[in-house]
Amino acid sequence: MKASALAATAAPPPSPALLAGQAGVAPLTRVSLVHVEQRIDLYLRFGEPSRIVRLDRWRRVAVFLPGAMFCRIRWQANDYGTTRWQLMVMQACMPLDAAQRIPGVLPGARLLLHAEGEPAVRAVLAQLDAIEVQGIAPADVSPAYWRTLGNRLAARLPVPAYTAERHAAWLAGRALP
Repeated sequence: MKASALAATAAPPPSPALLAGQAGVAPLTRVSLVHVEQRIDLYLRFGEPSRIVRLDRWRRVAVFLPGAMFCRIRWQANDYGTTRWQLMVMQACMPLDAAQRIPGVLPGARLLLHAEGEPAVRAVLAQLDAIEVQGIAPADVSPAYWRTLGNRLAARLPVPAYTAERHAAWLAGRALP
């Protein structure tokens, strides 16, 4: 058989979704949440899960669709006081997107901002409050802003404000084909 005849009978290459084992199924991101009084509180600050599954009295799992943005806060304490403050802004990924492995987030997510320690977490919470005062949902904020905010915190530089103009520019750019 000639090469052209072989090429005509060969099956088309499989789609990336089929290769990832996700043919026709929306990949879901599962986020573990926990609340044990005076010990640990792992909760969502913002984000709209498609479903929340209650596992028991202390544990829940929030399920997000691809592309959803959410913020998870972790607070831990022991008999002597607070031991950990952590805030992460993440975006649920599609099957073949680059994602980071994050404890309690399956299969992983795109980490946009990571704040560790009380001063950094309080700075991000202040920015979240300022965004909400403007009538903007934090889940609709530009991913580039969250990355910039995280980089500024890490470099110990002043944090940028998220303005209505910046949000309008983000929405206009997202609407372009």
